[in-house]
Amino acid sequence: MTGQSNAEPVAGIDANDLLLFARVIELGSFSRAAERLGCPKSTVSRRIAELERRLGERLLQRTTRKLTITDFGLGVLDHARQVAQEVDAAMALAQHRQARPSGRLRVSMPGDFASVALPDLLARFVQAHPAVQLELDLSPRQVDLIGEGYDIAIRMGELPADSQLAARRLALFSMSLYAAPDFLARHGEPQEPEVLTSLHGLMVSNRAGEARPWQLFRPGADGLQEWQGLPEQRTLANSPDVLMRLALRGSGVVAVPDYFAEALVARGDLVRLLPDWSLAPAACSAVFPGRRLMPAKTRAFIDLLAEELRTAPEVEARCAEVERQRRAAALVPAD
Repeated sequence: MTGQSNAEPVAGIDANDLLLFARVIELGSFSRAAERLGCPKSTVSRRIAELERRLGERLLQRTTRKLTITDFGLGVLDHARQVAQEVDAAMALAQHRQARPSGRLRVSMPGDFASVALPDLLARFVQAHPAVQLELDLSPRQVDLIGEGYDIAIRMGELPADSQLAARRLALFSMSLYAAPDFLARHGEPQEPEVLTSLHGLMVSNRAGEARPWQLFRPGADGLQEWQGLPEQRTLANSPDVLMRLALRGSGVVAVPDYFAEALVARGDLVRLLPDWSLAPAACSAVFPGRRLMPAKTRAFIDLLAEELRTAPEVEARCAEVERQRRAAALVPAD
């Protein structure tokens, strides 16, 4: 290692040229440096000459047989080696982070979705990746991923176009209507969709605080049947989890993703109504800042979600058939 020099590189030089200079000294010639870097010898010579011009002094004395570094060049070499060390350290950090998930991971998702579908998954992620600091925002608002520094947002339904974001669909949830057995014992189980208007509906409200009508579909050989309506009596909430809890207590009929209702149906806590009919499926997607090199922590979280929520092939096929018939019906003009 050479002694320290008071010479300081001036503004306007290219750090890549410092790296090139360090490589020339390390390998002992322009030819070997050019071969190692995969560029012409003339390019190496030209860039070193340009670096000398910008610095205002010679770095190397050149003869036909050898290169000799000048005193000024020794001082600049210290800086060049520091740059090379910083580059190596940055590359090592990047490779380590890609190999082992670590760091702060900020995730936004609906609170109901986290509490109903993901407690076990979140626990497994935390235990599997102790070097990741997981931060969850469970508020109902739609965060600005880039402006607020979030890594991932879990969103339901159709996604708006955004050139700055990328998305990966995690699941396609089929949706149906459900009620508790004691509610059906008091009011009867509907056999046709029209009966639903006379039952108490537990409805998700939109941003304006209004009820979203139930829109049911039944695919068949003769095409898609469709029914839409609102119960005359209804309770509104912007929390699907609260509505499902009300349904479990016998308060009314609720629309629930079949994925979430399976265990409740198996225990006898809920009954699926009108099993030939279903609501439009709901897509669940992970949205993240668009970039080619996804951090390992982000990839690990999204991969675990995709594995946990993977849609069964028969559900995909049923949802696809409903969507196909919906599109076909939209192309047929009304009489």
